[in-house]
Amino acid sequence: MTAVHGANPLRDPADRRLPRIAGPSGLVIFGVTGDLSRKKLMPAVYDLANRGLLPPGFSLVGFARREWEHEDFAQEVYEAVKQHSRTPFREEVWQQLVQGCRFVQGTFDDDDAFERLKSTINELDKAQGTGGNFAFYLSVPPKFFPTVVQQLKKHGLADQQEGSWRRAVIEKPFGHDLESAQELNRIVHEVFPPNEVFRIDHYLGKETVQNILALRFANTMFEPLWNRSYVDHVQITMAEDIGIGGRAGYYDGIGAARDVIQNHLLQLLALTTMEEPASFEAHSLVAEKTKVLGAVRLPKDLGKETVRGQYTGGWQGGEAAVGYLEEEGINPRSTTDTYAAIKLSIDNRRWAGVPFYLRTGKRLGRRVTEIAVIFQRAPHSPFDHTATEELGQNALVIRVQPDEGVTVRFGSKVPGTSMEVRDVSMDFAYGESFTESSPEAYERLILDVLLGDANLFPRVEEVELSWKILDPIEEYWDKHGKPAQYPAGTWGPAEADEMLARDGRSWRRP
Repeated sequence: MTAVHGANPLRDPADRRLPRIAGPSGLVIFGVTGDLSRKKLMPAVYDLANRGLLPPGFSLVGFARREWEHEDFAQEVYEAVKQHSRTPFREEVWQQLVQGCRFVQGTFDDDDAFERLKSTINELDKAQGTGGNFAFYLSVPPKFFPTVVQQLKKHGLADQQEGSWRRAVIEKPFGHDLESAQELNRIVHEVFPPNEVFRIDHYLGKETVQNILALRFANTMFEPLWNRSYVDHVQITMAEDIGIGGRAGYYDGIGAARDVIQNHLLQLLALTTMEEPASFEAHSLVAEKTKVLGAVRLPKDLGKETVRGQYTGGWQGGEAAVGYLEEEGINPRSTTDTYAAIKLSIDNRRWAGVPFYLRTGKRLGRRVTEIAVIFQRAPHSPFDHTATEELGQNALVIRVQPDEGVTVRFGSKVPGTSMEVRDVSMDFAYGESFTESSPEAYERLILDVLLGDANLFPRVEEVELSWKILDPIEEYWDKHGKPAQYPAGTWGPAEADEMLARDGRSWRRP
């Protein structure tokens, strides 16, 4: 057997003990002074280094307006790592990482700054052995994406030399409707080929989300029931217990549906409902997700089957919370939604007739993300009504965060002389079943970018199909009425409860 050039001839591909380690490479973060970079990206890079998954000469370049020296940037990374990293701090890991830390000061339209960035990258190639492989992470407001991408092209930073790669990593939101998403795709693909563009949806990096695929396709007990013959309906919830914080500038005008439903929730819907892929390669996953997103249908009556809301003042966690319109920086006449609930159906053989209820909101009862597959009641019950009056519907609940795991709810006889059946739960929790703690989503995603593995990244078709689903709802909301009101700390507006009550159903209390 001849060894592949560059591959380890002693390594058996079936050996799972050896982790996937990135080859020579570096990461350039635009907008490195922002919250995302400080709380997620820099700690994730350190955690990867600490787990031995980055190459020895890995380089981290920050680009921002601050007038910093390389040492100031290294200090900023150090503080972010000390405060937010998941793994314990080790001095020797830090010393190796700091060798490759560089900072470039400038604005996005500053040609000199991009020339300095180019020479920094060339210097790192020689000093750290990065091999010309760099990923450019755009942790910047969406309005700057085109400028940064075009500057990378203009200064030759996106050019791929023989045997090396250049990749772009783009944070959501990817456009604010179908038209803007298509325009953005066009601009980005003029500079980077589609297979070198990684659109980050951090939800897809979460272990529990990937576990949806394992749960469905590695087990025999679930998939035979995973269809219209047994499933009554599905609820996908992403609730937050916080308000908008300091994001007024970004959030107002975007709202909950664009911020969460268009990407996170429709991706969870696709993973929950898609057919089995031919393999777990990116192209096979995308093919199945695209098929199911293309079969999603909107309800006929958008007025009754969609609800948007806005939180008003209330109590949250024992503290008084102000309403959305009283938040700093918000226009008191704003109609931006902080809560959105929609009903969708999927026109294919597996799911015809099964409703899917998606909801998201800020200032709700607690922070939780879950997918609840609610099964139909038993077709014939030999028990009399009083024996089963406390029996609900069987459910399989996948908890994405917090307390990641899976719960199965089913009926069991209550001990005693009479026949009484009541709901009980069987629970699997990640933290209790595995000794290894789950990596942060950004660790997995940054490593995948450096490895060129696009499995967990939405492709162009998925992004555009998601906007096709959401755009008509947003257009309807723009023309009809105002958001329903709900007090902070509750589970959303009464209109959302009425939406399910009309179907004879109710929202799960997570």
